[in-house]
Amino acid sequence: MSAATARRWAAPGDWNAFFGLALDNLTQLVILSSLLIGVFGFPADLVLRVMIPGTAAGVLVGDLAYTWLALRLMRTTGRTDVTAMPFGIDTPSLFGMVFGVLGPAMLLTRDPILAWKIGMGVTVGMGAMKLALAFAGDWVRRIVPRAALLGSIAGVAILLIAFLPSLKVFADPLVGLVSLVLVLATLVGGLRLPWGLPGPSPRCSRAAPSSGADGCWVRAMPIRRPSSRWHWRPRGRRSPGCPPSTRSSRICRSPLPFAVATVVGGIDNTESARAAGDGYRTRDILLTEALATIVAGTCGGVVQNTPYIGHPAYKAMGARAGYTLATGLVIGAGAAIGVVSLLVSLLPEAAVAPILIFIGLEITAQAFVASPPRHAPAVAFSFIPAVAALVLIQINGLLAALGKSAADLTGDGQATYATLLVVGNGFVLTALAWGSALVAIIDRRPGVAAAILGTAGLATLCGLIHSPLPTGAVFWPWSIPTAAPLQLAAGYGAAGALLLLLARAGRERESA
Repeated sequence: MSAATARRWAAPGDWNAFFGLALDNLTQLVILSSLLIGVFGFPADLVLRVMIPGTAAGVLVGDLAYTWLALRLMRTTGRTDVTAMPFGIDTPSLFGMVFGVLGPAMLLTRDPILAWKIGMGVTVGMGAMKLALAFAGDWVRRIVPRAALLGSIAGVAILLIAFLPSLKVFADPLVGLVSLVLVLATLVGGLRLPWGLPGPSPRCSRAAPSSGADGCWVRAMPIRRPSSRWHWRPRGRRSPGCPPSTRSSRICRSPLPFAVATVVGGIDNTESARAAGDGYRTRDILLTEALATIVAGTCGGVVQNTPYIGHPAYKAMGARAGYTLATGLVIGAGAAIGVVSLLVSLLPEAAVAPILIFIGLEITAQAFVASPPRHAPAVAFSFIPAVAALVLIQINGLLAALGKSAADLTGDGQATYATLLVVGNGFVLTALAWGSALVAIIDRRPGVAAAILGTAGLATLCGLIHSPLPTGAVFWPWSIPTAAPLQLAAGYGAAGALLLLLARAGRERESA
């Protein structure tokens, strides 16, 4: 390669861009490892030697592809200042996969291999969905209200990502509170540490305002030590895919809004790059993230990939295409040789919670900031199903600690638990439906809201949302002994009919 060519695709600004993007992705891998091993008891060998390298493979493929797209744009335009699009692991879906797929699968099956297979299958499924949506990205962006999309993710963020870790902070306040205040002071307050000490960097690589994805890298982030040490190695990988058991059906559908979110975010990020002077094709950007996600899933990974927001910032640093090439190589090789394993083993236990709390706060705040102010009630309304899911998690944990189960509840306790079950099961999709319906109502489109509620009623009949089964499984309407699905569907139908009547009355008043 000639010196002139090298100057075109690599520049001194690539160093700063590389450290920001690489540390961002490394942070996601460390958090993923810590949660799977320390919280849900996955074997360390399975996580560190299979899941992490597979997830990093998607980063490698995506960054190499974005590097090539930047080089192609340089050749076609003749410009030497083209900056590659940043690419990495999607933060919200990382937590969605851990708390909505891998963790529940592990708790239901007690089989780490089966849970891993489910995670692989869901990851490949998200990649396939993004592959199809890549050709209809603009249409998806038009029909999915931003407040509903962000609200469904923000409910997970504030309740599962932020609230549950806060319990860990107060369980060990000497470490937890100090770390929490440090994170909030530097990342939220923008304060600098004295004597020039390196602290958490306020620079964030946000996946997109529209996806609510905020993945901030932290140079000295504390991570929890796994509570148990497993010395177990899977004998071999099996082909990915969700098993046909009914208990996996709820798990396999929960991350779908995250896939849609990254597609919408990819559209926004491409527009941001175009505004900065780099005219990438939206279809190429979306196809790359879809294929990278599929590669990650087929290689054993369990988290999808996405283009990051921040292209104008990287361009302002003077970065070209060298930083994405270096990031892909370092992250892919680092996961393969065990860098993540070393970090998880050396860093202390108590303070993973503060960075999780910060991420939850950022995602939740972004849901309100990036949505139109008039849609704020829809964002807040989307939190309610996640509240039910959170209460279910806590109740099940308390019952298990007492050696009891939900079947031991009687009277009002049993009725309350049954209600929580139907509200909490499928909570991400429920939140998406509720938020979308309220956005339509706020925008004075009652017919659209009625159609959304009618669709939700149909989904209730087969358990896609509001499944009354403890496992949250889907079912045929005639195969379930309880009348709860019929009652819920009738409620949605009646509410939709009411909206249609209100719309008709409004049209009559306008005509009069």
